[in-house]
Amino acid sequence: RAFRENKVEKTYLALVAGHWRKPRTVKLALARNAHKQTVAVQGKPAVSRFEPQSTIGDYTLVAVRIATGRTHQIRVHAAHCGHPVAGDRKYGDFKANRTLQHLGLRRIFLHASRLAFEWRGGRQNFEAPLPHELQTVISALNARGFC
Repeated sequence: RAFRENKVEKTYLALVAGHWRKPRTVKLALARNAHKQTVAVQGKPAVSRFEPQSTIGDYTLVAVRIATGRTHQIRVHAAHCGHPVAGDRKYGDFKANRTLQHLGLRRIFLHASRLAFEWRGGRQNFEAPLPHELQTVISALNARGFC
């Protein structure tokens, strides 16, 4: 019920192409177009809050809080802002993806890192560290002298 009523705080970590310099709230409606989601005035409302955490070479690690849960929301919003999520085959930067594959990226670099909600009179917080396979990509980027 908390998910349906948008009462769950959801935070993700994503590695995006380019230098995302300042926090930004993206409020762009999304609609299905063929086999993709697209930004569309007549679409369903979607809100994502991007907060840069660190810059690594030509990439930025961002924390993303979403107020809505639309299909591919983070991926479409990030790409629309010119910073596609690393490893994203649908909305991504294919040249950057090839480079990151050589550094060990085998999937999209998007990780659900935190959930929080009220339950039975108390605040419940759940955190998941960055998986080893994604941490390995960060380490490989740092080893290339990008820190």
